[in-house]
Amino acid sequence: MIRRVFPDSAATTIADSYAQALDQRSSAPWVGLCMVSSIDGSTVVGGKSSELSSTNDMAVLHGLRSIADVILVGAGTVRGEGYGPPKTPGQRVGVVTASGNVDTSLPLFTGGAGFIITTDHAKIADGVDVIRAGGDNVDLLAVVGRLSEMHPSPSFVQAEGGALLNGALLDADLIDEINLTTSPLCVGGSGPRVTTGAANHTARYELAQMVIDDQTFVFSRWLRKR
Repeated sequence: MIRRVFPDSAATTIADSYAQALDQRSSAPWVGLCMVSSIDGSTVVGGKSSELSSTNDMAVLHGLRSIADVILVGAGTVRGEGYGPPKTPGQRVGVVTASGNVDTSLPLFTGGAGFIITTDHAKIADGVDVIRAGGDNVDLLAVVGRLSEMHPSPSFVQAEGGALLNGALLDADLIDEINLTTSPLCVGGSGPRVTTGAANHTARYELAQMVIDDQTFVFSRWLRKR
């Protein structure tokens, strides 16, 4: 059983709760971050997020993926989580790497869905679509403004980590909504938070929706207050 507890109390489904982005701007892509964390703040167990997940959490991820035009993901997450070609027709997957260290022979790239997001000087194999922006670090603000080079009308962009990419998006104030699953586990260790490497600052979000299931996973949606 799944029940919404905010903004009101009612039975619901994951599909209904994540059928669309919280909002969209007409002038720029709307960026949503989708992550799972333990109660004590770790986003991994043994280096992988899957140990924190559940059937409903995966339904959240795949539901939001299905409405996204572009997925943004760090190169380390692609390697660790085994990203393949997307199931949504026409969807593009942008892999962010400052070093250019990406295996472009993966089906994600050979199938044409994947593209590289990197700096002006990183070496990338020929035959792969690339957006270059930034000197030593990737300029994500410029990248998001150029996603139309990879998709004809990128209205909703889903960011899926890792923590360093999330921190860079937070620094650039690009995260319009956060979709966070809180797993009913404390895992200890020194695993990364939802964001890592961001400068000290305050970005205010408002709770837009909270849902809980019978395993006491908590699914919250947060809207950037601008």
